[in-house]
Amino acid sequence: MTAPNATPVETLSFEAARDELVRVVAELEQGAPTLEHSLALWERGEALAARCEEWLLGAKRRLEATRPEASDDADEDES
Repeated sequence: MTAPNATPVETLSFEAARDELVRVVAELEQGAPTLEHSLALWERGEALAARCEEWLLGAKRRLEATRPEASDDADEDES
């Protein structure tokens, strides 16, 4: 059983947060040695999940921002 990572969650890339979240979930499934350790893992997991969602929402916004431009370009080409 390992201690939760001390790296601030807000500095993690999507991939780093996702990979750590997978490790945290696996460790929780195995059972932590103390209630305090389980709570620390749970809290870290919640923060990691929120970070992943933040990255995914940002990516979705970026993709949606390009859609109107792409359809505008297609309209101009048809003229």
